Amino acid sequence: MGTKAIDPQSIRNVTLLGDPADTARVAQHLLRGSGDPTSSPASTLHWATDGIEHTIRLAELSTRAPIAALQRSVRVADGVIAVVDAATNLAPRLETMLRVADDHQVARLCLITGLDHPDADFDRCVHAIADTRGAAALPLQIPITPGPHLEGLIDLIALWSLEPLAAEIYGNHWKLAEPWHRNLATTVTAQRVSTATPTTQPELPRDQLHHRIRHATRIGDTIPILCSSEAPTPILDAIVRYLPSPLDVCQPEHALDY
Repeated sequence: MGTKAIDPQSIRNVTLLGDPADTARVAQHLLRGSGDPTSSPASTLHWATDGIEHTIRLAELSTRAPIAALQRSVRVADGVIAVVDAATNLAPRLETMLRVADDHQVARLCLITGLDHPDADFDRCVHAIADTRGAAALPLQIPITPGPHLEGLIDLIALWSLEPLAAEIYGNHWKLAEPWHRNLATTVTAQRVSTATPTTQPELPRDQLHHRIRHATRIGDTIPILCSSEAPTPILDAIVRYLPSPLDVCQPEHALDY
């Protein structure tokens, strides 16, 4: 029986970095939510984004590990997801590892959890991530009234194509979303990319928006920020769209040596 060939461009090797209890919960959530009960090994899942199937391999890295082991693991990672608890200050070791990732241009996302906790503070998390230097914090989702009365999330990517009608569609929530949407537009349209002519936000199709976020994430200029929710789709899509394949970070002949 033959073995199915794997396109290295469809592989994402992802390291979940944070408190071990938090990373374990995120890993299990993604594995269950992928709808792929036949995944083997347990840390591998299959996910289709934009009609293309991808293989996502998850590894967990505890911030309680020895600092030398942490530094080495982050340096050699293809891509990192830092799991941040909205109810506490950014852990010193997690902050240090984000700095290590920045030093070595390791692509990274941040996933903010615990947004329904009474002490949840989304703005504090974003500012703490931004203060780790080097990369611009780029929220792609924002919570509506974080805390015990959390109402839900606003997806700024979905808002992108709705911008002319956003105030009408989102009503009172547009006042909350508008500055974050402006930050996304400013960050993305300010990039220097190889296009024939400059492109402003209303003219930028969503696929080019994804391309620009991916490019800036890969070179370490931005850290996309997502919010944990019951639906794993946004984070799985973000892994596929914004984190690099092995071909992007190593020599092609070693792309499958993971």
